[in-house]
Formats: sequence, structure tokens, C-alpha cells
Amino acid sequence: MCLAIPGKILDIDRASQPLMGKVSFGGIQKQICLELTPNAAIGEYVIVHVGFAISKMDETEALETLKLIKEIENFGDKLDPPNPEK
Repeated sequence: MCLAIPGKILDIDRASQPLMGKVSFGGIQKQICLELTPNAAIGEYVIVHVGFAISKMDETEALETLKLIKEIENFGDKLDPPNPEK
């Protein structure tokens, strides 16, 4: 099974080869290869899998996906609450 996560493009280095950019994932910023999405622009969302932007994504859909991921994370916390003795 593959997992790809939406991220927002903050910066693009058009001089780099391959094409690279800084992408934000809810505050965490990573350098991502944009070679497969050369038409992506700063401020747009891309789907990222193992460091590669594989497609562009509509902002509304991206924000909804990020919201659902956060809900899953919160649900997991309820199932397995932190143990202060560990």
C-alpha cells in the first residue's frame, strides 16, 4: 500500500536539476522533487510520495484530506492514550 500526503509549495528552485522545491506539511517543511509536476506553482498543493510530488491537488481537496488525517491521528490517541509511566 502506498501513502501520499498533500503539501503546499512554498518555494521552487527552477535552477536545480532535478526541479526541487520547499513544501510544507502542516508546518513541517521538506525539500521535494517537483520534476513530475513541472507546472506546479508556489502556493499550490501537490501530492507527495517518498519525496516526489506526483500530481497537483485542488486546495479544497488538500485541506479536507489534511483534516481527515488529523482526525485519524486524534482517533488513534483516544484508542491508545499516552502512558506517563513509560
